[in-house]
Amino acid sequence: MNAPAFASTLPAAALAKAAAIRLMIFDVDGVLTDAGLYYGDEGEVFKRFNALDGHGIKMMQQYGTAAAIITARQSPYVLRRARDLGIAHVFQGIHDKRQAFEQLLQQVQLTPQECGYLGDDIIDLPVLTRVGFKACMANGHREVKSRSDYVTQAAGGHGAVREICDLVLAAQGNYEAALAPYLA
Repeated sequence: MNAPAFASTLPAAALAKAAAIRLMIFDVDGVLTDAGLYYGDEGEVFKRFNALDGHGIKMMQQYGTAAAIITARQSPYVLRRARDLGIAHVFQGIHDKRQAFEQLLQQVQLTPQECGYLGDDIIDLPVLTRVGFKACMANGHREVKSRSDYVTQAAGGHGAVREICDLVLAAQGNYEAALAPYLA
């Protein structure tokens, strides 16, 4: 199947690295959300997730690339969102993301080179610097951007995750097949 037109605008090195991954790992705050934290009267924290990002994760998983979450904050909303998206591996309240990453690798029996990571802040560097495909969103920290294979055009919580999912699907030759049911 031919590559989608947008793939010709993507860096060849990023596409090659994304083609090799079997697991895409996401941070939450600033990645799956816009980094805003909404506090309720009782002190609860609410998060806003992007529906386009969610559908991208579902399509990516449908075509063989699993998804996981590693986040420093703890929230019942993250578990609910992960359950809605079929994400089986969720690590919350993790400040040492390297340790969670090592546990995840053991659980899924993959090498770091078979994983990708999308993060936005320096707390993500211990994982980002070890994976095969490194990505950051447009509004991420400069240190994370400088170490990434790909920086999204979209901001975190505003389509950056979908952009990465589409890139992975395209790199692995599955983008057109993922779109086909919607074009029939």
